[in-house]
Amino acid sequence: MTMISDRLRAAVGVWRVDHPLCPPIEASDIRRWAIATHWPQTPPRLYWDDEYARRTRWGGIIAPEDFNPFAWPIHQRDPGPELHHAAPGEPGQRLLNGGPELHFFQPMRPGDVISSRLRVKDLHERDGRLGRMLFIRLERELNNQNQELVRTRIDTVIRY
Repeated sequence: MTMISDRLRAAVGVWRVDHPLCPPIEASDIRRWAIATHWPQTPPRLYWDDEYARRTRWGGIIAPEDFNPFAWPIHQRDPGPELHHAAPGEPGQRLLNGGPELHFFQPMRPGDVISSRLRVKDLHERDGRLGRMLFIRLERELNNQNQELVRTRIDTVIRY
């Protein structure tokens, strides 16, 4: 018996908006993120010292690769049903985190406006110690205002 519902099968490969556009990234957002993630050490100067950053190959301040431009939302929106969760009555009500896979492209910079989209990349089933398991790979893309790819993240969710 398959755990792949018609609803989930129909979602494979279909992109949807994940977040509304973020406000333009400020240098102070990057600086605060870098301080918080490197604490108690001083973050690399590339993330906060404009004079230093201008002399690098980047030509100015850039954000750390793990920077989240959606970390300070102004308003919450209803994202709709979470595709990886089983609907009531569907098999596989329990979830395991199978881990992320990240790829980095263009760095985020002050002034960038980032958009995010999400899709079910692929899915497959197999039998394991917990019984039948459904592996769902969710792909999220971040792009800047020039439609340049900034980052992709693929999360594996395991339902059983």
